[in-house]
Amino acid sequence: MNIQIRPFKKEDTAQAIAIWNQVVEDGVAFPQLDYLTGQTGLEFFESQSFTGIACEEETGAIIGLYILHPNNVGRCGHICNASYAVKKDIRGQHVGEHLVKHCLAKAEEIGFGILQFNAVVRSNTAALALYQKLGFVPLGIIPKGFLMKDGSYEDIIPHYHVL
Repeated sequence: MNIQIRPFKKEDTAQAIAIWNQVVEDGVAFPQLDYLTGQTGLEFFESQSFTGIACEEETGAIIGLYILHPNNVGRCGHICNASYAVKKDIRGQHVGEHLVKHCLAKAEEIGFGILQFNAVVRSNTAALALYQKLGFVPLGIIPKGFLMKDGSYEDIIPHYHVL
């Protein structure tokens, strides 16, 4: 599969929301509890420093996305944060890897110095393997830092990557 990543456009809103909400529904990766709607989704994606849309080159179908934004302000404003969402039926086909690599380059282009993930859930083994492969550094373990959909708590492992 050939993947193109481009900036978010207003016309992408419905498909981007559907993919984002799949991850929220899964309840094992994103901290959000609420689903995006047409209005909140457009505002959310447009408010980011960058929202990248992954498309299948042959068909133009949207298959994933990422959001990139500051992790903090002021003296820590050079540190950014990102989240990635891949359409459920094509997970495991390296779309996430394309998104993360594009995000690293875009974050540096925008002027950030560090990309930090605050809450990588310990049971998200695919993400952990990818971040290790791409040179992210784990910062330790926060016990029971993530509320899973089933009501249990899972450890989180913050990570960072110097750009």
